[in-house]
Amino acid sequence: MKRYFLLLLSFTAISVFAQQPATSATDIEKAIQQKAQLTQMSLVKNLPVKNIGPTVMSGRVVGFAVNPENPVEFYVGYASGGVWHTKNNGTSFTPVLDSSPTQNVGSLAMDWKTNTLWVGTGEVNASRSSYAGIGLLSSTDYGKTWQNSGLKDSHHISSILINPNNSNELTVGVVGHLYSTNSERGVFKTLDGGKSWTKTLYVNDQSGIIELERDPNNYNIMYAASWDKDRKAWNFTGNGTGSAIYKSVDAGNTWKKVSMAGSGFPTGEGVGRIGLAVVDANTVYAIHDNQDRRDEDNKERDESDMLSKDDFKSMTTADFLALDDKKLDRYLRMNGFQEKYKAENVKNMVRGGTVKPVDLAKYLEDANSMLFDTPVIGAEVYKSTDGGKTWKKTHDGYLDGIYFSYGYYFGKVHVDPNDPNAIYIYGVPILKSKDGGKTFTSISADNVHADHHALWINPKMPGHLINGNDGGINISYDDGETWIKNNAPSVGQFYTVNVDYEEPYNVYGGLQDNGVWVGAHTYEAGNSWHQSGQYPYESIMGGDGMQVQIDSRNSDIVYTGFQFGNYFRLNRKTNETTYIQPKHELGESPYRFNWQTPILLSPHNQDILYLGGNKLMRSMNKGTDWEAISGDLTKGGKPGNVAYGTLTSISESPFKFGLLYAGSDDGMVHVSRDAGGNWVNISNTFPKDLWVSRVIASQHKLERVYVTLNGYRWDDFKPYVFVSENYGQSWKNINGNLPASPVNVIKEDPVNENILYLGADNGAYVSFNRGESWEVFNEGLPNVAVHDMVVQSKAKDLVLGTHGRSIYVADVSLLQQLNSENMNEIVVAEIAPIRSSRRWGSRFSPWNDAFEPSVNIQFFSPSSGKATITIQSDDGSQLQQIKVDAVKGVNVVEYDLTLSEKGQKSLEKSGTKMNRADNDKYYLAKGDYKIEISVSNKEGAGKLTIE
Repeated sequence: MKRYFLLLLSFTAISVFAQQPATSATDIEKAIQQKAQLTQMSLVKNLPVKNIGPTVMSGRVVGFAVNPENPVEFYVGYASGGVWHTKNNGTSFTPVLDSSPTQNVGSLAMDWKTNTLWVGTGEVNASRSSYAGIGLLSSTDYGKTWQNSGLKDSHHISSILINPNNSNELTVGVVGHLYSTNSERGVFKTLDGGKSWTKTLYVNDQSGIIELERDPNNYNIMYAASWDKDRKAWNFTGNGTGSAIYKSVDAGNTWKKVSMAGSGFPTGEGVGRIGLAVVDANTVYAIHDNQDRRDEDNKERDESDMLSKDDFKSMTTADFLALDDKKLDRYLRMNGFQEKYKAENVKNMVRGGTVKPVDLAKYLEDANSMLFDTPVIGAEVYKSTDGGKTWKKTHDGYLDGIYFSYGYYFGKVHVDPNDPNAIYIYGVPILKSKDGGKTFTSISADNVHADHHALWINPKMPGHLINGNDGGINISYDDGETWIKNNAPSVGQFYTVNVDYEEPYNVYGGLQDNGVWVGAHTYEAGNSWHQSGQYPYESIMGGDGMQVQIDSRNSDIVYTGFQFGNYFRLNRKTNETTYIQPKHELGESPYRFNWQTPILLSPHNQDILYLGGNKLMRSMNKGTDWEAISGDLTKGGKPGNVAYGTLTSISESPFKFGLLYAGSDDGMVHVSRDAGGNWVNISNTFPKDLWVSRVIASQHKLERVYVTLNGYRWDDFKPYVFVSENYGQSWKNINGNLPASPVNVIKEDPVNENILYLGADNGAYVSFNRGESWEVFNEGLPNVAVHDMVVQSKAKDLVLGTHGRSIYVADVSLLQQLNSENMNEIVVAEIAPIRSSRRWGSRFSPWNDAFEPSVNIQFFSPSSGKATITIQSDDGSQLQQIKVDAVKGVNVVEYDLTLSEKGQKSLEKSGTKMNRADNDKYYLAKGDYKIEISVSNKEGAGKLTIE
C-alpha cells in the first residue's frame, strides 16, 4: 500500500493524454543551423542589447571544473546561464559558452593536460525549467569556438569522466529526455575524442544515468546510478524499478547491477534519485531519495494537541459537532481560513449538510501544501566497504529537513579526499559528517543560499570548499564555518519583468528561488556599490518570484508574490505588506493556482486587479475582496502531484473594459466581451494540450489578439504563434521563419503596430511585418531563454527578462521609425541631447586616463556598403567625417564628439574659440549639428544637439 498512491497517479496521468511527439535531434540540429543563418542575415544583428544585471542573487549552479594545480582558476556551469571562467578565485568571471547554440548546462569537465573543456548540455535536476541541451560540446580555445561531439538526442547529460592517461577516452552519463521517452540514455563511451560513441549501459527508455563516478586511484573502477523518472506537466514520478546502482571494473565497457535484493540497498518502486562518491576500490557512499512512504506514527496524541487537517479526513459529523469551539477556532485561524469562517457558523454549515468535516482538510490541500506535505522517507545515506556487494545505512532514523518531498531536485554526496569518513550531503541545507555519515551538522551560514547542487573539495587544502547552489557560488576556507559569496556573473533566472515610468525608470522582475527584485535601468555592473553598501537592486519579495504589476498612479504600490498564487499588495513607501490571494468557499474545491500565477492591473482602472487560478478572479478594490467572474476556464485539472488545469496568461483590451482573454496550461483560450458575464472557447483549432505561454489583446486594433503556445513540457520544441483579427473566431499562423524553439512571450510595439517582439527558449526576435518574417537579436545577447518582455514606451526601450542571464535592454527607437516605405532608404535614429562638459578630454590626475565622451549613431541602411558619416555645423561646414563598413539593416557607430583638423580650422575661421583638451583633442561646443549618412548613393540625415 505504500506505493499504491504513486502508481495510481502515474497510471492515471499516462492514460489520459497521448504523448505528443518530441522534436527529433535532426530537427533541432536544423533549427540551430537555421538560426545561425538568420543571425547572419538579420536586420537587427548589430542592434546593441545591453545587460543591466542584477548579479548579486545569481542563479542555479550545476557544476565545477577546478584546476587541481591552481584552484583559484575554475570553470562553473549554470543551469541555464552558460559556463564561466575565473582565474582569480571568483573575483571576476568571463563567459565562455556564449558562442555556442545553447546556455543550458548539465555537467562539465576540464582536461587540464590538453586544455579541452567538455560541457554536457541540458540540466539534470528535472525542475520546472531544466532546459534540454544539444549534446556534448568541446572547446580547446577557452570557448571562442565549440564543437558538437555527439549525443545530440541526449537532452540532459549528467556526468563526464576523462581517462587521465588517454584524453581521447571519455565515459559519459546521459539522463535522456525529461518529458518523453527516448533511447539515447545510459552510459556512453568514446575512444576517439567524441567522433564515435558506444552505449555500454542501457536500462530502459525512461531510466537514464544521473550519476557516474570513478575510483580516484583507478579509472577502470566506475559506479553508475540509473534514475527511473517520468515528468509531465501535471505529475512527476521520480522513482521506480529502473533506479539502481551499477558497477564496472573495465572503465565502463561492461556493467553489473550491485543494488540487488539482499544487498542492503533499497529496491523496488520507491527507489528515487541516487548520488555516489567513491573513496577507493572497496569504499563507496550513496545518497538516496527514498520515495517509499514512512510508517505511520501510531503514538496517540494528547487531547490538548492542536487539530491537524488529517483529523478531519475521517471525522464523523457527530464528532465534529462535539469539538471544542476554541480548539476549532484556533485551527481555522492558524490555517488561514477566511475571517467569516468561525467555529459557530462552520458547525451550522455542517449541521445543514452544505459542508462536511473532510472539507476542512480539503480547504488546505492546494499544490503548495501538497508539495511540502508528503510523508516520504526522503534522504538516506548508504555505505559499502566491499566494492558495492553489500550496503548499510550509515545513520539511524530519518534525515529530515534536507529533501522534503522534492528529492528529485538534489542528489549528491561527496567525500573529502583527505578523510574517508568526512562526507558532505545537501538538499535545502548543506551538511557535513566526520564519522562516515552516522551524524551530521549543518554548514549553512550567512551568505549561503539554500538548494545546493555542486561541491568541490580541495584535496591539497582540507577545509577549502567551493559550493554551488540556487544563489550562485560560495567559497569557504574553514570547512563551512564561514563563506564568501562570489556572484559577479549576471546569471539571474527571471520568470517575469515589468517597468514603471519614474525618471530613471525602474525594472522589476521575479526569479527562480530568488524572489522579486527592483532597480533602476541605468544599472552598470561593477563593485563600486561595495563602498556605499547599497546594491543598485533591492529585493522586495522572497520565494520563487512571480509576476509584478505596478500602479501607474503611484509606483510605490506594487503587486507581486511567490509561487502558486501567493500574492501581496506592497506599499514600498510605508513598508506595508497585505496578503491578497483569493480564497475559495468552504465546501468548494480549492482554486488551482499555477506555479507562475498570472496577475493584471486593468488598464482602465488601476484599482481593478485580475488574478488567474483555474477561474478568473477580479478585485475592484486592489485585491482586498475578490469574485470569480468565470467558471473553470481549463479542462478541469488532472490527477497528479503538480498543479495543473490552471490559467497561465490573462489580458484585457486597452480599448474596452471587460474585453478579456485567458489562456491555460492545458491548451485552452477563452474570451469574454462582457466583463466575465459570458465566456467563449476560441482554441478549438489550436494543437491540443499545449501550454498557453501568452495571450495578448492588441493595443492597436480592438478585434486583434495574439497567442503563443509552448510545447516544452512535451519535449515539443516547435514554435507556435498565432494572430486573430476577429476576437479569436479564426486564427492565422505567424511563426514565419522562426527556428524550432518553444515560445514564451510575444509583445506588440506600442508605437508601430507592424512590429512584434518575441522571446523563445533560444533568444529574442523582432518582426517588422506582424509575423510574416522574423529577425534575430544578436549583439550582446547569447542563445538564452527569454521568458518575458516589456516595452518602456517613454524611453523606447525593449526590456528582456531571461531565464539564465538576468535582464537586457535594447533601444528600439530606430526600429519604431521603420515601415514598408522607408526601409528602402537610410533612416537615422534620433539622438537624445547631450550635455556638454569641461571634463571631456581631461584627466583627474596624471595617472588616470582622459575622460572621453561618446554617442552612438544608429542608422538603418537598405544595403551593405561603405558608409560615410559627416558631422556638419549649422552653416554646412564639415566638422568630422567617419568612414565605416555598413551592413544591410541596423548599424551602430560610436562617435567620440571630436573635431577633425579640418573641422577645427573651419570653426576657428568663423571666429569660434577652440580649446585643446588634456588628451590633445578638440570637442564639439554647445549647439545643433547635422549628421549626414550616405551608403551606395542613398542618403539620410539626423540631428545632434549638445546642450
